[in-house]
Amino acid sequence: MPEETFTPIGQKVEDIAPGAVEAQAEDDEPRGVEEIESLCMNCHENGTTRLLLTQIPYFREIIIMSFSCDKCGFQNNEIQSAGTFQLKGVHVELRLTQMEDFARQVVKSDTATVNFIELDVEVPPGRGQLTNVEGLLSTIIDDLESGQADRKEQQPEVYEKIEEIIKKGRKMLAGEAFPFRVSVDDPAGNSFITPDMRDGVGKWEKREYLRTNEQNEALGLTDTTNEGLTETGDIIPDTVYAFPATCPGCMHPCTTNMKMVDIPHFRQVIIMNTTCDDCGYKSNDVKTGGEVPEKGKKVTIKVRNSIDLARDILKSESCYLECPELNLSVNPGTLGGRFTTVEGLLTQVRDDLHNQIFQIGAEDPAAVHAGDSLPSEEKARWDKFFTDLNAAIKGEREFTIILTDPMASSYVQSLADDPVQPDEQMIVEEYTRTAEEEEELGLSDMKTENYSADYNAERDH
Repeated sequence: MPEETFTPIGQKVEDIAPGAVEAQAEDDEPRGVEEIESLCMNCHENGTTRLLLTQIPYFREIIIMSFSCDKCGFQNNEIQSAGTFQLKGVHVELRLTQMEDFARQVVKSDTATVNFIELDVEVPPGRGQLTNVEGLLSTIIDDLESGQADRKEQQPEVYEKIEEIIKKGRKMLAGEAFPFRVSVDDPAGNSFITPDMRDGVGKWEKREYLRTNEQNEALGLTDTTNEGLTETGDIIPDTVYAFPATCPGCMHPCTTNMKMVDIPHFRQVIIMNTTCDDCGYKSNDVKTGGEVPEKGKKVTIKVRNSIDLARDILKSESCYLECPELNLSVNPGTLGGRFTTVEGLLTQVRDDLHNQIFQIGAEDPAAVHAGDSLPSEEKARWDKFFTDLNAAIKGEREFTIILTDPMASSYVQSLADDPVQPDEQMIVEEYTRTAEEEEELGLSDMKTENYSADYNAERDH
């Protein structure tokens, strides 16, 4: 299917405007919504299926499908991803603190699980949806209410418990239960919750993860177990290991290479690279290892010229990156691990954000339509943001990079005579992790001493 078929919704509206409709009559080319006569599964008469192929801001191409039958009134709506399974699964979480957050757009694929955490309600994989947070929560409550009359007579205890959930959900919808969280977890990597550039730390979070073998099997993917890489299971430094993978771009077999290397004056890291010879897809990731440090580490670096832009920098998965002068913040897990230069890291951030928000590369000739489906004020804010970011990448303005890593796994190259010590433009400080960071990293419940005694006591009890 041609790539230009998947245009932003704003451009679709232009295509079906009165002037565009007349042009369509002349050249007889399909535009906007396509209609197909199809069988109604309710009355077995013919109904109409409408298809809209479009792009979602901050996300990717999808197909919106709507069926309606004039004979019996049956209707059905759903969405499907127009792409392929991504290389990794995705978990997106939003913390709602105000009524405006209910309007956040949600793309839920048919492989995604939705969880309203404080409500303790989980929606298993099923029909794909293009909606918002309010629509998701309203649908859940309506579905729960639909069977309450029968439960009250047949299962009174279940009725009471569900009634409590419904009341709590109604309070959430009325804005009387802030804050609360909603998450979307999709092993296929094709679901999303729209972010906002004004989101602070802990407001919106996206992290990618490697699928388990069970998840790969559920998605119909080939087995990707990597047994037998070495006899002992140990990784030898500076040795490249190759294991089979599946390209997320074309689904053809490809190879992932892995190598453990030593970063001078820092520690050992694992560099992973996936390259597909068929479609050209490339992906790089860096993993840090070792013991969990007692304290986190915060590195502040003043970037003033091209020499600073060429400094080596390692941003781990657990690191929060911030550039106050550029109004830039990158939450932990968003970019994965990266070992590159300061310039390379900012370029990666720019390219990823531009593709997500405007659905097109910054240098693409078709960028004239970029972001036309966004509100004008929001588009203006993003345009200014990318202008400032481009100036920083070119060395035309000074800025500050702050790396806050609770695992102390991030690094910036020092230009001092003693590379182990920070230079005059760097500040390196240790800090005590917060309770929230300990919980997020899974350290709060971790017990490394006398755990066998506790286990035996619990078993005997």
